[in-house]
Amino acid sequence: MEYDDKMKNRLKRIEGQIKGILRMMDDNKDCKEVITQLSASRSAIDRTIGVIVSSNLIECIQQMDESDPRTQEDIVKEAVELLVKSR
Repeated sequence: MEYDDKMKNRLKRIEGQIKGILRMMDDNKDCKEVITQLSASRSAIDRTIGVIVSSNLIECIQQMDESDPRTQEDIVKEAVELLVKSR
């Protein structure tokens, strides 16, 4: 699978968020503020996982050929399992 610039940029933004959280901790910011930012980072990671899994799912189904023993249903189940494991 090829990871496009949009996916990589999402991760770079998350990286910036994490660095910001570390600065907040160094500055002894309020616990609620830190938790809010951690929660936002986790949500961003979850969305990125969804984007990657869905892109991979589309790619796998489009590239299926007769030699692949999996069905489309199998591929969708694999994608769902990846999403469930990520939580």
